[in-house]
Amino acid sequence: MSGSLRSVVKVVLACTVLLALTVIVFAAGFGSAYLLTGGGVLPAWRTAAAPTALPATPAAAPTAAPPSPAAGEAEQEATPTPTLVPLPTPANEDEKAFALFWEVWDLVQRNFYGALPGMQQVTYAAIHGMLSTLGDDYTAFLEPEVATVIQEDATGEFEGIGAFVDVDEEGKIVLVGIFEGGPAEQAGLLKGDRVLEVDGVSVVGRTLYEAIGLIRGPAGSAVTLLVERAETAAPFEVTVTRARLEIAITEFEMRSDGIGYIRLYEFSAPASERMQAGLRELLSQEPRAIIFDLRGNPGGWLDQAVEVTDLFLDDGVILYERWSDGKEQMFEARPGDVAEEIPLVVLVDGGSASASEIVAGALQDQERATLIGEHTFGKGSVQRPFTLSDGSELRVTAALWFTPDDRAIHGQGLLPDVEVLWPEEGVEPDADPQLERAVEYILTGK
Repeated sequence: MSGSLRSVVKVVLACTVLLALTVIVFAAGFGSAYLLTGGGVLPAWRTAAAPTALPATPAAAPTAAPPSPAAGEAEQEATPTPTLVPLPTPANEDEKAFALFWEVWDLVQRNFYGALPGMQQVTYAAIHGMLSTLGDDYTAFLEPEVATVIQEDATGEFEGIGAFVDVDEEGKIVLVGIFEGGPAEQAGLLKGDRVLEVDGVSVVGRTLYEAIGLIRGPAGSAVTLLVERAETAAPFEVTVTRARLEIAITEFEMRSDGIGYIRLYEFSAPASERMQAGLRELLSQEPRAIIFDLRGNPGGWLDQAVEVTDLFLDDGVILYERWSDGKEQMFEARPGDVAEEIPLVVLVDGGSASASEIVAGALQDQERATLIGEHTFGKGSVQRPFTLSDGSELRVTAALWFTPDDRAIHGQGLLPDVEVLWPEEGVEPDADPQLERAVEYILTGK
């Protein structure tokens, strides 16, 4: 063999040995990394390589070896590693900020000692938490069961305790109206009571719709409320048996003093039709004036608020609705309705909200009626509903209402022309100081 050939053979053999050593070292290193990362699960610093979308059914990760105990510590039994959800790769600055959520959830999955909730439960909780940052009690996520319960309101019938509720400034659920003869009244609940817990579950700080979903339930079932009352030293429990309820919507009578009285309890789908029928019955008896009672009315449908207002106005603006995208819609009255000429007084209080404030504000600004009673609630926002893929519902505050004189209702409420505060004590069972003041105003003109 020539010297040149021997040199070539030596080079080839050397390269072959070097390649073999490289492969062995790489294999050993890869195997160590594989074992150190729990049998193939990527460590936190490698999550940028994870898929950008969540898999429908993530593959189960092999069980990781438990860490070695520190000196003096007893060894612990290994616990199975849960199915891990891979971290998505951020595509922009917003996603980069939200990546912290996935970073936290990844660490919880790897380290939490105990059972982890399902991803649907985590998703619902994350949505609730996200919406709470908006500072708006009316933008809310309704889980499927709650959404189904709330949808009953449109029918005028539901199963529950027989009370209208709202959220006060402290995040407590306040009873703003009690159905006469209903379960709540029979159990001793009063208007103004605040509900702190429902069956041992705190509702303080929850959205209005969550609280309603807990309070409502099948007829015949019992619910225990922890109630706070102004004149009571400590909260107390009240157990109420739910019933199938039909909202009366309207109540009217012709008084012996020649004044017609009509009350509207809520602005559900039949509201304007029932109001028109009641007004026709009263006007057929030729009253000297009408007292329209909106106390404790929590509101309802916008179209019903417009139609009810129109019963008393022959023309003019009823309200302005302004949307988040800058659009504005003006609602106006049309002539030809039943009660456009009759003298009118409207009763309001702190439970008069939403659609009630639209009606009262329009009649006040158009100088069509005198408002008597108390400062109204101040709920003048529009919630746009979205039905989601799993039957849940998202309600987003997308617009605000303004009176004909461009007064904001939301967060402001309406001040009555004649203020009559309900006495804190000393009121006879059948007495109604606000109604009595309305009658006096009609009879004396002041």
